[in-house]
Amino acid sequence: MTDLARRKLGRTGLDVSVLGFGAMDLGGPPVANAITDAEADRVLNAVLDSGINFIDTAVCYGSSEARIGQAIAHRRGEFILATKCGCVPGKGMGDDHIHTAANIRLGVEHSLRMMRTDYLDIVQIHRSLAPAEWEAEGAMAELLKLKQEGKLRFIGMSGILPNLTEQVASGAFDVFQIPYSALQREHEDIIAKASAAGAGIIIRGAVARGAPVDWNKSYYMLSRDEMSGRWEQARLDELLNGMSRMEFMVRFAIADAALDTTIIGTKNPEHLKDNLAAVQKGPLPAEMLAEAKRRLDATGSRPQ
Repeated sequence: MTDLARRKLGRTGLDVSVLGFGAMDLGGPPVANAITDAEADRVLNAVLDSGINFIDTAVCYGSSEARIGQAIAHRRGEFILATKCGCVPGKGMGDDHIHTAANIRLGVEHSLRMMRTDYLDIVQIHRSLAPAEWEAEGAMAELLKLKQEGKLRFIGMSGILPNLTEQVASGAFDVFQIPYSALQREHEDIIAKASAAGAGIIIRGAVARGAPVDWNKSYYMLSRDEMSGRWEQARLDELLNGMSRMEFMVRFAIADAALDTTIIGTKNPEHLKDNLAAVQKGPLPAEMLAEAKRRLDATGSRPQ
């Protein structure tokens, strides 16, 4: 096991590894590339063996939850488990989410069965809802009931602007999962505000929406050309000093003191090793970080 730094996940008090694991890649088509049960088993056990103790998934990530249950349910005490609700069991990521009390309960109980666990550490609303939306048909009330029943411990929101401002102000959420990378810094200020208010901060997209090497779709839907353009305009290659772009992006993300964990997914054990190696080198040096932000500001990658 590696000596992996941990941070407090806000007011939850949970100690989370600064590098977390995003399990969407384990879901198989259509949400991700093909992967066998055996490959998923190897990756998940390698994740825990490495010292990573935070795993994030969702009902709509194909076979991801079921594979977590198959591979590491017997190691449940070693990791903090986060999933998402509002998804409809059996439906994919592109399908509409439903925020009725009945569907929230259906999703949470589905996750418990699939992952072979009695409780979920964190359940996050998967769409960035406004307060009226999480109240209208009982979504939040049902989450609170499930918490009282011991089926979940903390309630989170997978949020983006503009609704994040109201979400943070509501005080309803223990944890926020927010997209952030060097090339998409729009949420930098609201991340700091959420953290200052006591919420735990999970970052997604630090690499996939970061260095132009392995693109996924962004919630802001920047094109590959736009992302690559920001990198080139900021002349970030001049700052690498022997680092790979991937390492730079990971270390840029963890330099944010408000971040508690950043989830990066892979089905490739070698990529996992690379991610771990980057995190173990620590945040970017302060002068390099400041210069990178100065350059990125001019490209449009700056806080809103």
